[in-house]
Amino acid sequence: MDIRLTGKIDRSRIRLMSVPRAPVEILEGYRALQDASGVISDVMDRLGIPGVVGASVLKPTIGGKSIVGTALTVRNALQQGNEYEAAKAVTNRMAEFEAHNLAQPGDVLVIQGVAGVSNMGGISAQTGKRHGEVGAIIMGGIRDVAHSRAMDYPVWASEITPRTGKWRIETMEINGDVDIAGVRVTCGDVVYADDTGVCFVPIARAAEVLAMAQKIAKAEEIKCQAIDAGTHIADLPKTE
Repeated sequence: MDIRLTGKIDRSRIRLMSVPRAPVEILEGYRALQDASGVISDVMDRLGIPGVVGASVLKPTIGGKSIVGTALTVRNALQQGNEYEAAKAVTNRMAEFEAHNLAQPGDVLVIQGVAGVSNMGGISAQTGKRHGEVGAIIMGGIRDVAHSRAMDYPVWASEITPRTGKWRIETMEINGDVDIAGVRVTCGDVVYADDTGVCFVPIARAAEVLAMAQKIAKAEEIKCQAIDAGTHIADLPKTE
């Protein structure tokens, strides 16, 4: 794979591999569900699959947005040494741009980040948008929210702060496993996010989860139609 790297981190930290991807029809099936993190969460509960984080933890920057895509993962840690000395020396080891290098249309950038500082800014979001990413999920801080909103690049993050991560963060690995609020996410997993929360569906279970979610969503649609039609509560169709 011939990829021009930025040199901010050693090449060995970037897993230059073919990311496993769910079939297009599976991803389209999740997109068709619309505003369905609750349904997907219920299905994952029943199947014993952990992987759901609420919007009170990962807050959306653009209300009313929902995204579906393939997880492209980044793991950050605190950079060693004095942050102000690093700032004077412009020592920047923050390398989510290397992930943008690897992005394919429909990917979701998923960052295990650092609290209290920005793990992604507006220019990074603009770059991700250019490379076809549909948004980002970040356990940690972000900044330049107006910029990412203007790009129509939704981000779900645990914090918003103007403090840069450039001289405070070091990217440890790209395309490895990450921890997002206690949920293990592997590159290639299916990501579903909306106003209510974020669901990380293991790629090996994506078809199974989708099939059950579609069934429940259809039953709920029928029940809502019955409510609108004035059906008595006792006579409403049951949902699973």
